[in-house]
Amino acid sequence: MSKENLYLCMGSACHQLGVYEVLPKLQSLISEYDLEEKVELKGSFCLETCSYGIVMKFKDQHFININPQNIEDKFLQEILPAIQSEKVTREA
Repeated sequence: MSKENLYLCMGSACHQLGVYEVLPKLQSLISEYDLEEKVELKGSFCLETCSYGIVMKFKDQHFININPQNIEDKFLQEILPAIQSEKVTREA
């Protein structure tokens, strides 16, 4: 089974907003929810949505306004459901 890419913007604006505090939390969440075989976390240059805070992208979906304080909530409410719905679609 091939992995889907989950991109985390590492551009200069996201760097200023704390992406390097988000990264270890995100890695921990991916491990905690057993997603290592489903997604490949990759750093990305600017995702061109700088005015929306730290940004992530999975397939064609962008997740915005991420910060070190809300990454767990954003992951549980937005990112995890997107990854899980991809898994269901792929297995169908």
